[in-house]
Amino acid sequence: MNRPAPQRHFLPAQLEVKSWSDLEPWLDSLDGRKITSSSEFRQWLNDLSETEAFIEEDAAWRYIKMTIDTRDEQLTQSYQWFVSEIQPKISPFNDRFNRMLMAQPFRSEFTGRAFEIYFRQIEKEIALYRENNIPLQSEVAQKAQEYGATIGGMAVEVDGSKLTLPQAAAELQKTDRQHREAVWKATQEVRMSVHQKLDELFTQLIELRTTIASNAGFKNFRDYKFEAMGRFDYTKEDCFDFHKSIAQSIKPLTGAFLRERRAQLGVDTLRPWDLAVDPTGKEPLKPFSTADELLQKSVQVFGMVDSFFGECLSTMNSMGYLDLASKEGKAPGGYNYPLYESGVPFIFMNAVGTQRDMVTMMHEGGHAVHSFLTQDLELTSFKGCPSEVAELASMTMELLTMDYWDVFYPDPETLKRAKKDHLQDILSVLPWIAIVDRFQHWVYEHPHHTLEERKAEWKSIHHEFTEDVVDYSGCEDAVNYMWQKQLHIFEVPFYYIEYGMAQLGAIAIWRNYKNDPKKAVAQYKEALKLGYTRSIPEIYEAAGIRFDFSAGYVSELAAFIQQQLSELDS
Repeated sequence: MNRPAPQRHFLPAQLEVKSWSDLEPWLDSLDGRKITSSSEFRQWLNDLSETEAFIEEDAAWRYIKMTIDTRDEQLTQSYQWFVSEIQPKISPFNDRFNRMLMAQPFRSEFTGRAFEIYFRQIEKEIALYRENNIPLQSEVAQKAQEYGATIGGMAVEVDGSKLTLPQAAAELQKTDRQHREAVWKATQEVRMSVHQKLDELFTQLIELRTTIASNAGFKNFRDYKFEAMGRFDYTKEDCFDFHKSIAQSIKPLTGAFLRERRAQLGVDTLRPWDLAVDPTGKEPLKPFSTADELLQKSVQVFGMVDSFFGECLSTMNSMGYLDLASKEGKAPGGYNYPLYESGVPFIFMNAVGTQRDMVTMMHEGGHAVHSFLTQDLELTSFKGCPSEVAELASMTMELLTMDYWDVFYPDPETLKRAKKDHLQDILSVLPWIAIVDRFQHWVYEHPHHTLEERKAEWKSIHHEFTEDVVDYSGCEDAVNYMWQKQLHIFEVPFYYIEYGMAQLGAIAIWRNYKNDPKKAVAQYKEALKLGYTRSIPEIYEAAGIRFDFSAGYVSELAAFIQQQLSELDS
């Protein structure tokens, strides 16, 4: 299944972007081409698609290398140079290409749902384009990168050893409560040492984003961003409905989970350092010890769900498209980066041996499978799915693999515990998603707020979606600045509620899988193969589910998860 190097038909095989002059002639060629027939228009579309794939992959590798080692100034400079010097010069060309495309008389011959979806996206880009926003967008990208560098450079001193934030988080699973408290407070101290810096950085980002929105004729950045993200299939009011549904149906369940945890721990008060440890006193779940073990077991599990899934991970490994272990200087988080020219994606992680790491591998592997399934679509634009679909791929994979987690947990009781933890986590994260999304709506509806107003609103929203079970007395700032942990707020604003919407979809697919595994996997694959050639509701329908976050539907899916939890307890 190894793919050869991409075979270019328009761009030179050895093209590298070391200066603007390396790329400009090829953009000029596309811009100045005369099109006199339908076949020439298709060839121009294919050449444009090839160029887009090349540019996106060039930027991708710069980002990947920078996040692997944020301490390497050359890697940071390479990414920043591309963002500040190359991308701003590409933007006017993209606008001209869009206008050229929409003005073509031969466009009417390109019918079908895929091109309908594609053309509406192009129309949106034309409507949003403003030349005076180009330098502002470049500045936003550079400032957003400062967040990753700040978090990636953090280290926590624990028992004389320096730990990364993911490594320190793993210590919170240990059964020694005094140790957990010490680690949690040390981590919080490190976070608080930069909270003012991150507050100021966020203020700068809000100002820049608000200006960008205003330049494009929008009342606020939220409304602009909804258009920019191509949210054609739902509105901000639908997001508010999602918030209400989560508060109504999920908040009581997560509160019950916390009260159960408090009782099992045998403590009068549940403290923030008590949230990751096993409540029955067992040692932390340890599904793997090394990144290599994580990979090998993941390949095995994926292959048991569907042989193609395992082959995808094996291909990535053979090509060196994985960087899984946590290490100092590495940016936080995890991601799957689609590489549209290679056709093979890259997975970045910060694995330290925890259950969360194993689930992250299942998640990012789901994204990777999605990339493989869309690699043969005609145009690059057909492959770039909206997040509501992309996250459906990843979150569903977490659940589809659960039947085979015995590869990681051979002991039946440990396996039950791992599954129960994950299912509770699935429900528990939904209020957090609602909190983060609701907070961003408020932030950009009130862009001139003060820092105190920001803190007060965050506390109010946090309280609305969480029951008062965890005692933060003496540690109030942990709540006040909890939002600073969420990289999406800084780097990809409003890209977060999709996780909640997709999580509901993933639960629905898993429910189908419990009834007919073969059919559910086949529908899942067929839906992912569509890429972005159908609307979000149509893709969900292809997967055998509904794109729905009404209170009744959320309650129905939550009841299904509760049923699965009850079966694990029986």
